Amino acid sequence: MKYIDEFRDGDIARKIADRLQAEARPDRQYSFMEFCGGHTHAISRYGVAELLPANVRMVHGPGCPVCVLPIGRIDLAIQLAQERGAIVCTYGDTMRVPASDGLSLVRAKARGGDIRMVYSGADALEIARREPGREVVFFAIGFETTTPPTALTLQRARDEGLKNFSVLCCHVLTPAAITHILESPEVRQYGTVPLDGFVGPAHVSIVIGSAPYEPFAAAYRKPVVIAGFEPLDVMQAVLMLVRQVNEGRAEVENEFTRAVTREGNRHAQALVDEVLELRPSFEWRGLGEVPHSALKIRPGYAEFDAERRFGLDYRAVPDNKACECGAILRGVKKPTDCRIFGTVCTPENPVGSCMVSSEGACAAHYSYGRFRDIPVRVEAVA
Repeated sequence: MKYIDEFRDGDIARKIADRLQAEARPDRQYSFMEFCGGHTHAISRYGVAELLPANVRMVHGPGCPVCVLPIGRIDLAIQLAQERGAIVCTYGDTMRVPASDGLSLVRAKARGGDIRMVYSGADALEIARREPGREVVFFAIGFETTTPPTALTLQRARDEGLKNFSVLCCHVLTPAAITHILESPEVRQYGTVPLDGFVGPAHVSIVIGSAPYEPFAAAYRKPVVIAGFEPLDVMQAVLMLVRQVNEGRAEVENEFTRAVTREGNRHAQALVDEVLELRPSFEWRGLGEVPHSALKIRPGYAEFDAERRFGLDYRAVPDNKACECGAILRGVKKPTDCRIFGTVCTPENPVGSCMVSSEGACAAHYSYGRFRDIPVRVEAVA
């Protein structure tokens, strides 16, 4: 299959690995963060880390939209279903993110909440058309990739004059999070790791282009290489990062030229700008409050804003103390550093959000066997 098979070629992977072995300087360590959960998935699935030199370390970042969603936002959606009688529609992975009091959206559904899995905002619109006597709320999450469809959904709701439809908007932004990881005193307090560069996200960059990363690279002297999701994409991006570090450069380079341009998708950007605007601040799981890192619905579409319509009051909720998801999202710890990984916390019974989505670091490590170093725990059974 074109653009798939040729980017999974084992012989080419070994050649790139040989170049990395030759060019990675043995007298230094390299730490690169793959921001996007899709890259984490590819690295685990195809064993990319095993092909890298021992002194080149990949650090998992907060680029899984389900993983960074804080508990308090899930609680709001559950509240809408249980206390306000709304039909809450959202994506499948979001349904399983742990919330307060041992709940999740899927567990709230089992307790009688009308919560439905959809594939898009258009599906939620159709439910609102079919059930005009019920309030229908689309719980919208994701990075810049899924933001334009939400904006289009809001446009259509306004054009059709739907009175029973609204959106709980929890879309977040990539460049702000990358900046926050490097400069935030809160994150430094939580603990972080030295980073030499970033593997930039693929789908996000198709929408926003490569230009938004340029001020970041210049200001923080950290190279960014945008990469596709196939194993050879990731390996080539790591090689490009190693070369930049060796040469003392900090530029934005685009490995994913078959899909990403510098300008991005101008039509999608204009659509988002018309319907949504920046929030002053937004809480991310593991990162705390991140300034200018999320979007809210503009006043012109206020009647479709679930937060305003229902008078929702957001409250932060601390994560489960046994879960290391926050530290994993910051790159401070690996999934295998968590004492409940693979035992108490599994994809079937996730304690933390990193084990929910296939793009989450814990789920990727669990699914593809990247936990061989975990000691087997044998416990007595009474």
